[in-house]
Amino acid sequence: MDLLKFIQKINDMVPWSGEQKFDEPMKDHTSFKTGGPADLLVKPDKAVFCDWTAALLKEARAESIPVFVLGAGANLLVSDRGIRGIVLDTGAWEGVMPEDGQIKALSGTVIDNLTDVLAEKGLSGLEFLAGMPGSVGGAVYMNARCYGKSVSDALVETEILDENFNVTVVPFDAKDFSYKKSPFRNRDILILSTVFRVSPSSKDDIKSEMKKNQKDREEKGHYRYPSAGSVFKNNRDFGEPTGKIIADLGLRGLQKGGAAIAPWHGNIIINMGNAASSDIRFLMEEAANRVKKELGLDLEPEIILIGEW
Repeated sequence: MDLLKFIQKINDMVPWSGEQKFDEPMKDHTSFKTGGPADLLVKPDKAVFCDWTAALLKEARAESIPVFVLGAGANLLVSDRGIRGIVLDTGAWEGVMPEDGQIKALSGTVIDNLTDVLAEKGLSGLEFLAGMPGSVGGAVYMNARCYGKSVSDALVETEILDENFNVTVVPFDAKDFSYKKSPFRNRDILILSTVFRVSPSSKDDIKSEMKKNQKDREEKGHYRYPSAGSVFKNNRDFGEPTGKIIADLGLRGLQKGGAAIAPWHGNIIINMGNAASSDIRFLMEEAANRVKKELGLDLEPEIILIGEW
């Protein structure tokens, strides 16, 4: 697989501007700050993003070259060996456009940038996302949930590049979404943008709610060390939050190499400064195995493992 020749072919097909980096360390692109090199990371500029990306994905499929779509790098654990093929960084595909009673956000937009725009314009409906790491595309793809609300609660429609490389608008349908799951996870598509339902409200009230949520995350230790937030989903059938279940088994503070289950929260794994992705994965598996052995419960990871393990 000659990626240099491949990417030159794409650049000849469609005008290119942006960044193209070979052997790019993924630790510089994930919230865990771990991960080996991607064979090639491309970050198309906004002006060429749609046309160039469509050509890339179409030709990559034809030549069986794997492409991984990267948002803000949250909820990801990249192998120490890195990622074979191409990583498509969507970070330049960002922007927020208010419409009547709605707001459209491009998929590469950082969540905090979205909520800041809404606060400044006095538009309410997404305060629960404030302080959550990640991008709009990732939040929709995962149907992110916090403080009792899910992204799907505010969805109107999502624009995608579908399996046939056509731009398609998918109207929201509640039956397609569930707890931290969206229909897009089962499809070979690229999320381009999403329209959210919002409503006018007091700027002060919106900012106050956002600050409350951000402070709660700070107090829970989400920002003390590099991490991906919650490692496992909560399951109401278990009767207690996953963090408490893990903590009650005495696993808080358990270390492996440079990683640890946070001493203050059982459902957060932290990089203490020199962790390898294999250290983090070991702790994920250890916690899941202990919970299964002691309580017979199957924990479902929120974190997605990427790359060559």
